[in-house]
Amino acid sequence: MAFRKALKRTAVIGGGTVAAVFGLSQLLEYRKTQARLAHMAAEAELKVPFAEELPSRQAQLATLKDTEEFDVLIVGGGATGAGCALDAVTRNLKTALVERNDFSSGTSSRSTKLIHGGVRYLQKAIMNLDYEQYMMVKEALHERANLLEVAPHLSAPLPIMLPVYKWWQLPYYWIGIKMYDVVAGTECLKSSYVLSKNKALELFPMLKKDKLVGAIVYYDGQHNDARMNLVIALTAARYGAAMANYTEVMSLLKKNDPETGEEKVCGAHCRDVITGQEFDVRAKCVINATGPFTDSLRKMDNQEIENICQPSAGVHIVIPGYYSPDNMGLLDPATSDGRVIFFLPWQKMTIAGTTDSPTDVTAHPVPTEEDINFILNEVRNYLSPDVEVRRGDVLAAWSGIRPLVTDPNSKDTQSICRNHIVNVSDSGLVTIAGGKWTTYRSMAEETLDAAIKAHGLSAQPCKTVGLTLEGGKDWTPTLYIRLVQDYGLENEVAQHLASQYGGKAYEVAKKAQVTGKRWPIVGKRLVSEFPYIESEVLYAIKEYACTAIDVIARRTRLGFLNVQAADEALPRIVEIMAKKLDWSQERKKAELEAAKNFLYLEMGYRSRSEQLTKTSEICLDYQEVIRYKKRFHKFDKESKGFITTVDVQRVLQNINVQIDENALHEILNEVDLNKNGQVEFDEFLQLMSAVKKGQVSDSRLAILLKTAEESLDMRGPVTVDRSGGGV
Repeated sequence: MAFRKALKRTAVIGGGTVAAVFGLSQLLEYRKTQARLAHMAAEAELKVPFAEELPSRQAQLATLKDTEEFDVLIVGGGATGAGCALDAVTRNLKTALVERNDFSSGTSSRSTKLIHGGVRYLQKAIMNLDYEQYMMVKEALHERANLLEVAPHLSAPLPIMLPVYKWWQLPYYWIGIKMYDVVAGTECLKSSYVLSKNKALELFPMLKKDKLVGAIVYYDGQHNDARMNLVIALTAARYGAAMANYTEVMSLLKKNDPETGEEKVCGAHCRDVITGQEFDVRAKCVINATGPFTDSLRKMDNQEIENICQPSAGVHIVIPGYYSPDNMGLLDPATSDGRVIFFLPWQKMTIAGTTDSPTDVTAHPVPTEEDINFILNEVRNYLSPDVEVRRGDVLAAWSGIRPLVTDPNSKDTQSICRNHIVNVSDSGLVTIAGGKWTTYRSMAEETLDAAIKAHGLSAQPCKTVGLTLEGGKDWTPTLYIRLVQDYGLENEVAQHLASQYGGKAYEVAKKAQVTGKRWPIVGKRLVSEFPYIESEVLYAIKEYACTAIDVIARRTRLGFLNVQAADEALPRIVEIMAKKLDWSQERKKAELEAAKNFLYLEMGYRSRSEQLTKTSEICLDYQEVIRYKKRFHKFDKESKGFITTVDVQRVLQNINVQIDENALHEILNEVDLNKNGQVEFDEFLQLMSAVKKGQVSDSRLAILLKTAEESLDMRGPVTVDRSGGGV
C-alpha cells in the first residue's frame, strides 16, 4: 500500500512538473494562434466566388478540357489531394484536380476513423526526447481542433478508455495521458480522468474484470472519413475548383524552360475512365498527392529516381454494436506483438484495428484471414469471458495502405520519415507524401506554400483555418428534429441525414419518396436495419457518384458496416442509378457484378463466406447429429437427402409465414456449397458445426429452420387457416 501511495505522489509531482514546463510553451502557442486568427478575421471574408449549385461532373470535365492553363493541377482525390485543392482555390489560384477512381476510394476511406494527435507518438517523443515527434503530435492536436470546428456534423469528441491491469501502470499511463492534454493546451477537447475498477466496469461492462486495477479515460475526435474527404472536395468545387473523379493521368506534359533549357512539367494527359475520351490539362504547377501511388507519378516524371513509398497494410474489422458501449472506445496500448489496437463504436457498430504489416501497392487491397484473427484474439484479451468473440460476428473487414515514406532530401534515404514530406523535383513536380488524415489541412498548406515558391505563383495566404466545410454552416445538434417535423422522416433516419449531410440534409429529405404508410411519411430504406434511404442514391449522383461501388462504399457506408446488407441493397441501388443515368442492361449487369466483387474481395465477404466450405470439419456429437437430422427431415419429407426452396416454402406455408422467393433463394445459396440449387444434409451439418464453433453467426437458414421446427412442434396438426407471424 505504501508503494502505491508513493507511486501516486510521484505521479502528481511528475505531472505538475510536466504541466509547468509545457504550460509556458502552450501559452505562447495560444497567443500566436489567436493572433493569426484575429489577423484572418481582419482580412474580411474570402473574396472567392461560391457556387450555391454544385457543378455537374460533365461541366467539370468541360472546364478541365476548355481552360487554357490552370495555376495548379492536383493529381489524387484523397484527403490530402482534396485539401490541396481547397487550399489552392481559396488563395485565388485557378485550380484543377483529377482522381482516377472515386474521391476517397483509397486509404482515406479505410482509416480507424479517428481525428487524433497520436498518444503513442507522444510516448515515443518523451521517451526518446524527440522534438520532431513532439511537434508532429502538437500540430495534429491543433488540426484535430480545427477539423472538429469546421465539420461539426461529421465529427465529434469520443472518450477512449485505457484499462489498467497492473498498479504500477496507473501513474505511468496517467502522466502520459495528462501530457497529451497539456500538449493540446487550450485545444484540449475534455480533460482526461482516472476511473476506479467499479466505475470502469459500469461504463464498459464488457471489459475483462480479472486483475483490473482501474482505467484512464481521455478524449480524441472521431469522424466519417470517406464523407469528410468528400465534403472537402465538394467545398473546393463550390469555390470554383475543377474537380473530376474517374479521370486518370496517362502521362505528364513537359516543355522546355526558355531560360534554362530544362524540361519542366506543365500539365497532364488525362483519360475519362467512364467514356474513354482523352484530353490534356495544362497547368503552371502539378502536385502529386496520390498516396500509396506516389512513386508511379514520380516515375512518369523521371524513370531513374528511387522509390520513396514504403507501403504498410492496416486491416480493420467491424463487429456488432453490442461489443462496445455506444459512446466509449477502448485502447489496447501494447498488443501481443507490440502494436496498438483501437476498439471503437462507429455508426452504431464496433470497429477494431489496426494491423501494420508490409505490403505491395495495389488499388484493391484485400484483408487477410490472419489479420482478422489477430484482431479478434486481441479483442478477446480485453473482453469478459462472458462475451464470446466469434469469427462469425465479423460483418465487414477491409485493408488500407498507409503510404509511409523515406525523405528523398535526407542523406539517410533508408530511414522512414515519421511525418510527411514535400519534395519539388528538378522538373518542378511537387510531391506531398506520408502524413496522417488528421493533418491533411496543414500538409496542404505546406504543399501550396512550396508550390507557390517553386513556380513563382501569385497567391494569397492560406485561408483554410476555420473555413467551414460543406454542410457545416447550417448544422445544429437539433437539426434532425426539424427533419422529423417538416418531412415526416423516422427519427433514426433524420439523425443519420443530419450527421451525414449537415445543412444539406434538407435537400436529401426533399427527394425522399412517400412510403404509403402512416409513419414514416417519407423515406424508403435501402435495407431495414440501416437508416440509409433511397433518396440518398439520387443525391449521391449529384455528389459525383458514378458507380454502385461509390454509393455502397463512400456516399453511404453500407459496404464498410455490413457486407450482407450491402449485397442485399445492391439491386435497388443499381436500379435507381440506372434510371437516373440511363444505363443499358449490360451496364446494369456490369455494375452489379463489379460491386459484388468489391464486397467479396475488398470488404471481407470472401473471408466471411470461407468460414463454411466443403472441406470444413464437422464437430458435432452424436446427440447433436440426431437432433439436426430430425430438424432436416421436417423439411425433407421425401428423404431425398437434400432440401430446396420448394421444401422450405411448403413448411413455411404450414405455419403461415411468407418469404419472398428471391430472398429464399439467397438464404439457401449462403449454405449451398456445391451451388447446385439445393442444400444437402452434409452441408446442413457443416453449417450447424460452424455455428457451434462461432465461425458463422446469424445464419438465416439455421435460424429459419429452427424457428419453423419449433412452430411445427408447438402447433402440431393445426390448419393453415390460422394466421402466423414473420421470421
